[in-house]
Amino acid sequence: MTKTRGKTSERKPHGKVSQPPGESAAKSADKSAAKTSGKTSDKASGSGKASGRQDTVHALLDAHGQTYAAEAGIRLRDTPQPLYQLLVLADLLSARIRASVAVAAARALADAGMRDPRRMAEASWQQRVDALGEGGYRRYDERTATQLGEGAALVRDRYGGDLRRMRDAADGDVKKLRALLQEVPGLGPTGADIFVREAQLAWPEFAPYLDAKALKGAERLGLPDRPGDLAPLVAREDTAALAAGLVRAALDASVVDEVREKAAA
Repeated sequence: MTKTRGKTSERKPHGKVSQPPGESAAKSADKSAAKTSGKTSDKASGSGKASGRQDTVHALLDAHGQTYAAEAGIRLRDTPQPLYQLLVLADLLSARIRASVAVAAARALADAGMRDPRRMAEASWQQRVDALGEGGYRRYDERTATQLGEGAALVRDRYGGDLRRMRDAADGDVKKLRALLQEVPGLGPTGADIFVREAQLAWPEFAPYLDAKALKGAERLGLPDRPGDLAPLVAREDTAALAAGLVRAALDASVVDEVREKAAA
């Protein structure tokens, strides 16, 4: 009987060794879960930041969101008298003097009857000095009294006492509006910024207007320091109030502390 010689051949597997069932799927699931977790974390972080900004803005508006015009008793609307009163306020606020003093001086001038360009121009220099003194505006009272008289005459003669004609001349161009404002004696770049910042409530084509001082306040509060990122945090009609609050934050560190405390509560 013939025996068959030779060894039974051992076949070696070709290619990669296959993984136990489920291991590959488990690793894939782990990677997917990690990616999803990362995205969720990013979204949560972004949502938290947005919520924190809104809390800060709400706290700012609640505590310091009064416009300077409202503080001075000016009921701002698109009519000649309140617009002229705002121009006077912008002139007073632009000097190196406390905002509260400028606001009080604006009130004193109005109480003395100098609420429009004609009456301001017709008042004597001494009457203007006295009214400024009533408001505590004594450091620059003589020079300011002269500038107020000259500015009133310009507004009366060039625009018929109606700053809406200046608005028409600017034709929606904020740079042109600022240039026209700076033709008024006593009103420089700072005064022009103040006027536009407050006037955007009545002249919405210039909104949102957030100048360098307002953006400085935003930076102090941890808010976006670019107008395009900052303005959407409030309704368009609240931009003037937001700007006023931000300026107060830029001028007074205690405002920043107060707002942060309220926002965190």
